Amino acid sequence: MNGGVNGVALTVFILFFLAVTVMGFLAARWRKAENEHSLDEWGLGGRSFGTWITWFLLGGDLYTAYTFVAVPAAIYAAGAAGFFAVPYTILVYPLIFTFLPRLWSVSHKHGYVTTSDFVRGRFGSKGLSLAVAVTGILATMPYIALQLVGIQAVLDVMGVGGGENTNWFVKDLPLLIAFGVLAAYTYSSGLRAPALIAFVKDTLIYIVIAVAIIYIPIKLGGFDDVFGAASEKYTAAKAGGLVPLEAGQWTYATLALGSALALFMYPHSITATLSSRSREVIRRNTTILPLYSLMLGLLALLGFMAIAAGVKVTNPQLAIPQLFEDMFPDWFAGVAFAAIGIGALVPAAIMSIAAANLFTRNIYKDFIKPDATAAQETKVSKLVSLLVKVGALVFVLTMDKTVAINFQLLGGIWILQTFPALVGGLFTRWFHRWALLAGWAVGMVYGTVAAYGVASPTQKHFGGSAKEIPGIGEIGYIGLTAFVLNVVVTVILTFILKAAKAPDGVDETSPEDYTADAGDPGVEVELPPATAGTSH
Repeated sequence: MNGGVNGVALTVFILFFLAVTVMGFLAARWRKAENEHSLDEWGLGGRSFGTWITWFLLGGDLYTAYTFVAVPAAIYAAGAAGFFAVPYTILVYPLIFTFLPRLWSVSHKHGYVTTSDFVRGRFGSKGLSLAVAVTGILATMPYIALQLVGIQAVLDVMGVGGGENTNWFVKDLPLLIAFGVLAAYTYSSGLRAPALIAFVKDTLIYIVIAVAIIYIPIKLGGFDDVFGAASEKYTAAKAGGLVPLEAGQWTYATLALGSALALFMYPHSITATLSSRSREVIRRNTTILPLYSLMLGLLALLGFMAIAAGVKVTNPQLAIPQLFEDMFPDWFAGVAFAAIGIGALVPAAIMSIAAANLFTRNIYKDFIKPDATAAQETKVSKLVSLLVKVGALVFVLTMDKTVAINFQLLGGIWILQTFPALVGGLFTRWFHRWALLAGWAVGMVYGTVAAYGVASPTQKHFGGSAKEIPGIGEIGYIGLTAFVLNVVVTVILTFILKAAKAPDGVDETSPEDYTADAGDPGVEVELPPATAGTSH
């Protein structure tokens, strides 16, 4: 790392940051609605986005600054095992093709804003809805924090903020400014802000990766030299060369499968999905989103390039920003840093909106103020979106970055436990609401306790997300093991509760709701009590 501030890169970075800031505030006037005081408008962009806006929004949502930094960092530090992110993003698209259109249809029909809205309506259970909402909020918080970690990594490499001995306020001032701007335009423009900025973010990322995948290998002597240097490093470290060791193959496979199942359980994924204007938009997006998987595969190769370029960093998260700093001309390094920085702003905004919507609809509305009006809901959601971002900022500023990463891994374990209620509920009403709640609780407890017992060289607890699978003896992803336990408990208890004729909740949906489209007769959004402002 250089010893001072890279003035040219910083200038380019600031120019792009200012540009997207202006776009963020102007987004409030983009597709402006007659009534802005509703979660449909502020939190879902009026449910009006077409195919390409949704594609950019989902891409900006799922492929974050942390993805840009962490995936090649994993390759840099651990070898080919870090490629698990590529197969899991390939697995996820056929999966979501089967259930996302159904979720869009029933949500459009009944005016659902969150997954918890659907769970409550499907199973008639506020308790199960609350469990899904709390899980979503808990899983999202460290994810937002990691976006700020991505910005901080870029600022560190550019030399902004001084060294470790600098006054904490001066050191963190650039991050505080970025946070303040993000909070302001999210509060003002809602989901429209990240939707508009996502165009810039994804365009920059595609340009940077296209240039990097051609320019950097040429400077390093070609891909033969790049892969040769990487293989030499991994072989010397006994890390299995360019393929994972046999002992790690169960971990690789279960982590990829579990991550694929979990990805669209996150609230921000669903928020971006429900913002689209038709069922067909969702179906199209499941076929064109794999373009991002291609981008991710190329992005992962940067980890090998960092090894070949002789990048030396104590924190692997700095490897790719440092590679850009070392290999690119200063002005293009600024473009690359802007891509990462803006790549943090878009998902952080969507995540904070999604978490705020969960709190407002499924905690505040259901348990605190049942007669809240649409305007009151919107106001609460705006305020909570600020609090969520403040919480993430405090997390980043007060805790070690490794802790933030490991808590995000724990969030993945947690969010996977909502799969039976959400995806299961989209296809069948057979599961009993109490059985789903019990299965969720078992999965959450097992996953948390198992993750607590995992140590790493830097942590005694929560040091990773893989542990021995009971009964098999192989090391596998804790989240998937917890999910299997969740499903087993849910199925067994459903048989028992149905045999005991335990009272089931009222299902407010009907079979035709799951295949309805926006243009079908009688399928305009039915404003439920939560939106209309009457008691539920």
